[in-house]
Amino acid sequence: MTGMIWRLTALRNLARTVLSGPPALAFMPAAILAAFWLGGEGWLVSLALGLPVLFSLLGLFGGTAQGTTPPQPSVPEAAERALHVASRTGRRTACLLVEIDEYDLQRDRLGSAGAANVLARMRERLQSATRDGDHVAPLQPGRFAIILAPMRHLDLEVAIQMAGRLQARMEEPVSIDAQAVYLSCSVGFVLDTQLRACTAEEMLAAANRALEVARAHAPSAIRGYSQDMAQGPDTPDILADELAQALENGQIAPWFQPQICTDTGRVSGFEALARWHHPDRGLIPPADFLPVLERSGQLARLGEVILYHALAALRDWDEQGFDVPLVAVNFSGDELRNPKLVEKIRWELDRFDLCAGRLGVEVLETVVAASPDDVIARNINGLAQLGCSIDLDDFGTGHASISSIRRFSVTRLKIDRSFVTRVDRDPEQQRMVAAILTMAERLGLDVLAEGVESAGEHTMLAQLGCGHVQGFGIARPMPRDQTADWLRAHGAKLADPPRIGRGAG
Repeated sequence: MTGMIWRLTALRNLARTVLSGPPALAFMPAAILAAFWLGGEGWLVSLALGLPVLFSLLGLFGGTAQGTTPPQPSVPEAAERALHVASRTGRRTACLLVEIDEYDLQRDRLGSAGAANVLARMRERLQSATRDGDHVAPLQPGRFAIILAPMRHLDLEVAIQMAGRLQARMEEPVSIDAQAVYLSCSVGFVLDTQLRACTAEEMLAAANRALEVARAHAPSAIRGYSQDMAQGPDTPDILADELAQALENGQIAPWFQPQICTDTGRVSGFEALARWHHPDRGLIPPADFLPVLERSGQLARLGEVILYHALAALRDWDEQGFDVPLVAVNFSGDELRNPKLVEKIRWELDRFDLCAGRLGVEVLETVVAASPDDVIARNINGLAQLGCSIDLDDFGTGHASISSIRRFSVTRLKIDRSFVTRVDRDPEQQRMVAAILTMAERLGLDVLAEGVESAGEHTMLAQLGCGHVQGFGIARPMPRDQTADWLRAHGAKLADPPRIGRGAG
């Protein structure tokens, strides 16, 4: 049935092309005169009435002007067409979905005009990196679909190489207002040979599921679809109910990412990051469930769960003899508006017999920059007076003023990873980081760079004078039961550093 629909559509498009082209328009007067000579007024009237009806059925009255590109098919239409041609010719096709990591945050940072510019540039790059017959189109802001025109040789290895090429092209710096902006993207793809039913709906659903798994391992992740991948998340309404249960039954818990001192290489702390490990769908990206928690008013409950497990982990590390100075926990605006927050944190610290200096309170720069709320200011200052370290998260994206930093008793700045990416290769990035470090030094603030993904970035940040680093280049976030092994392995590396010189090897 779908093949017949596709053939009828192709025939209709061919007729539109023939009848609306220059040759048809040139011979139209001759056709009218021939009708009058051969059949008289009757044929002339029939032709005059029939042509408008024919043009209307073919949709020519709403067609494009001469010389312009005809309307592109939708993504499902392009997928259906590729699948039909592939099955008829014995060739292979695939669907790739490419999404800019944390696009919502990037849009807020760049502004609507800057974000629109980025999307236009990204589409141009994808089109330049694909063949003429491949279909490239946006699915939603920050996400693009590529339907490959059927080809003779297309297997998993070729698809991975193609996904990597598209990803590398997308991640080249973009110049916005004379400033280099670095973005990362994740890719999910599916081959037509992996589909149980060769339909556009099946293909797009499978590619979307592969992208969801890639996003769970973002940034810059690539995942191909496999049959054992569970179905994607349900609708947000159902998710809200599931989330409430997940918070109570332990499915949502912190994973811990190490923070390293650049001077000594020792662990200076861990950041506790919320993760949802669903029993059927596996690891669900925070970007999928945090907005649902916010809309359903459950962020405060999430904060309670993460804080409890974070302090419990800190106590366990102490009991096992590990030297972990502090654990950092993100505090949402909803939590910071709780008038009893300081008393609550004091009680939790007493409960685990920990001093306040062992807890890092991470606050988004956007909350500080745009918050005239006296309750938030009172709570942050109260936690600082209690002895907690106040970290200003995502610094450089929220336009917080120096007076705001002083007003909120900030202890440490966390440089956003958009300034850290390729800092070892981009002089502009180096100048931006150096400026932040100089300001922090004058204000007596410590600095941590997040999103460090390579040894080169780590080295350059240390040379610039950044005190602490965090990111995939050091370690990915890990469940609590894996932290002890990582701490032992890291301690062993520090105790036995590699030897350089004649005695090495």
